[in-house]
Amino acid sequence: MLKHADPILKIALALAALLAGAGVGYYYGIYLPAQDVRRQTQEMAARRTQEQAETKALAERARREQAAQTEYQDCANFAELSYKQRWNLSCQSLHDADEAVFEDCADDLFSTRDGCLAKHPIRPAQGCALPAQVAQSLSQARDERKAQCLARLEAVQQGRSPAPIDDAPMTGPSGLN
Repeated sequence: MLKHADPILKIALALAALLAGAGVGYYYGIYLPAQDVRRQTQEMAARRTQEQAETKALAERARREQAAQTEYQDCANFAELSYKQRWNLSCQSLHDADEAVFEDCADDLFSTRDGCLAKHPIRPAQGCALPAQVAQSLSQARDERKAQCLARLEAVQQGRSPAPIDDAPMTGPSGLN
């Protein structure tokens, strides 16, 4: 039996070397490349997910900025419209007061209509020249409102929570809205 042990040992060693080589070959030739492909696929999926999240975040930010810009335009337009309405209301009040004074004068038996008109001219009901203090007050209220609108826009653009706009009616020194 010892005679046959040497060739059996050689065959066993050759088979062991062949199996070890096949294991190493399988590991480097099949297992590692498959793991590398799997890892690359996972990285690509993670990168794609991250890119989609970034794209979604950018789209949301653009939408918020567009909404803030629209809100600013609406706010500034409202401030200008309020300014014009207050101006015209002030003109109407002055016009009504001028008409009342003119009518009182015209009702006097010793006054002529032309004389009363010369003494008490009637201002137009809209687009009149207001007293400087009233005009300045209305302009200041409009400018303050526009500044509030701009502050809200800047707050939204910087990612802060915007302060609410003061909606209290602003009155001029004469008490006119």
